[in-house]
Amino acid sequence: MRTPRLAALSVDLDEIPNYHAIHGLPPPGGRGAHAVYDVALDRLEAFAGDHDLPLTLFAIGADLARDESARRLRRMAEAGHEIANHSLDHLYDLTRRDEREMRRQVESGVMVLEGATGRRPTGFRAPGYTFSDALARVLEGAGVRYDSSVFPCPAYYLAKAGAMTAIRARGRQSRSVLDTPAVLAAPTGPYRLGTPYTRRGSGLVELPIQVTRGLRLPFIGTTLTLAGAARARWLTRMVIGEPFVNLELHGIDVLDAADDLEALRPHQPDVRVAVADKLAALAAVVETLRAAGYAFVRLDEAAERVV
Repeated sequence: MRTPRLAALSVDLDEIPNYHAIHGLPPPGGRGAHAVYDVALDRLEAFAGDHDLPLTLFAIGADLARDESARRLRRMAEAGHEIANHSLDHLYDLTRRDEREMRRQVESGVMVLEGATGRRPTGFRAPGYTFSDALARVLEGAGVRYDSSVFPCPAYYLAKAGAMTAIRARGRQSRSVLDTPAVLAAPTGPYRLGTPYTRRGSGLVELPIQVTRGLRLPFIGTTLTLAGAARARWLTRMVIGEPFVNLELHGIDVLDAADDLEALRPHQPDVRVAVADKLAALAAVVETLRAAGYAFVRLDEAAERVV
């Protein structure tokens, strides 16, 4: 009997202040500061309903100090979507902190999410996709069942390095951190972490961020929404054949400048794309994968089935 192809759609719920931090901008004010929880979550819920999709939502613990954000996340959990841990404070330099602080960020994130949703998260994604062997040890000690952070994508790595250099050249300080280039040698499909984490071993299940076959182009929300529906279908055909497709989005991928994000318009091309066009591109991806025989599952379900 043929093993079914699986796909998962996960969303990092990084609130808008994180993007201001990346670009070295002052913290945002007004409605836009909470646009991910107040606007994007509703759109994601509607998109999931329209396409019969289970979602995995990676939430930052500190964001749930706001009651309305916690309430909205609980609603998504009660609807059957997986809530996973994106750390307590989304420290971009998490892997450069000592293990005690890493452990606090992971374990406190678990406690806050469980308190807000009534469900203990079993998955983790590191801020900025930046991972390390020390963080892997912390995750195993905290009882995490799977990680989904490793992003072995040369194009993304070079683009991030260039963006950070450009920000410094303009006299601003980005809080983003560039991972070790060794990540580019990591497996592109699901594996168990070894030592170093870029090798296969017998440790924690790793579900890497998706890249295309061959060129290993980034197959993530930002790339797909900037590409538009037609090119998004073309990129999707470049991942078809993989036993598992791990499509990762951010909440901002279903927002645009009209959602009180004008301050980001000069710095992030994706907020210049209209929401309707973004959703059309994402729908094209889902439809193309489904037509190729992929069944969508939550990441916690994928972790049990693909490794």
